[in-house]
Amino acid sequence: MSEPREPKGRAPREEGAVLRLGTRRSKLAMAQSGLVADAVRRITGRPVELVEITTYGDVSREHLAQIGGTGVFVTALRDALLRGQVDFAVHSLKDLPTAQPEDLVLAAVPEREDPRDVIVARDALKFADLPRGARIGTGAPRRMAQLNAFARSHGLDIETVPVRGNVDTRIGYVRSGELDAVVLAAAGLNRIGRIDEVTDFLPVDTVLPAPGQGALAIECTADNADLIAALGQLDDPLTRAAVTAERSLLAALEAGCSAPVGALADVPPLSAPLERGDHRADRQIVKEMRLRGVVGTADGSTLVQLSTTGPVPETHDQAMALGRELAAEMLAKGAAGLMGERAH
Repeated sequence: MSEPREPKGRAPREEGAVLRLGTRRSKLAMAQSGLVADAVRRITGRPVELVEITTYGDVSREHLAQIGGTGVFVTALRDALLRGQVDFAVHSLKDLPTAQPEDLVLAAVPEREDPRDVIVARDALKFADLPRGARIGTGAPRRMAQLNAFARSHGLDIETVPVRGNVDTRIGYVRSGELDAVVLAAAGLNRIGRIDEVTDFLPVDTVLPAPGQGALAIECTADNADLIAALGQLDDPLTRAAVTAERSLLAALEAGCSAPVGALADVPPLSAPLERGDHRADRQIVKEMRLRGVVGTADGSTLVQLSTTGPVPETHDQAMALGRELAAEMLAKGAAGLMGERAH
């Protein structure tokens, strides 16, 4: 058997040397990378330093759907790994393309945060209480499709407005009166300590999150066996099974991460505690996993929304199969015609 090839530019690190963690520069990315760094320090006893890397998605002012979405926040971090500039990297898992490079391995998917989307609105308003013609900002076609569909079915009159920018920028649109509300991920606000600014939590029955939303991905080079083993201690098997099923659905739909696809794999006995942010529920009772998926047009006029339930996947292949099976049903119902961006 041939020796695994050393990625270009990579040199062996001394045992006990500082571990370099690659991260995006945003406040949220730095916060979640800091949490991972603390955990890795505890596990390995080694110092961990954050190496800030600017990605194309950080510098481009275009909307994600226009610049492709898939991988725009990830490529620079992966290049840094392969060059040996960093030892491991932390991503928001929903930003990862579904195809995994051979030279890199997803060493850990830690326990998931609250996967829901939330509203930050003026005057502490709930979504259903927004005034007629309310302008709601979001950069995600997935959110637009589901919010508009919900509004149509409940007699609400809203306008979804494409926005980009960090949490401060987006909430700033509301504070300035330019928008009535913005939609954000609960997990991100939790991680930067701003969950108290949320005025409404959107139930997953109203808006399914992005595949992998609320989860982190810790990645390193495939030849670094010691680091893979250490990082593997941070892996949560239930979270990994869930996000693998969700991403399998996304891949089988041939959709990228900016396509209007929502997906959530959860375990019904734990769903309510998870949404309350209580991660202490007894996982021994978990026997089945439910996978829900949705694809829709941005104006919400057409949605394909289906679900399936099966035994909790015990292997990667079983989780992949769960996603592919639901995707096949959705495609049979016309999902392919509802997606603007297709993966290549």
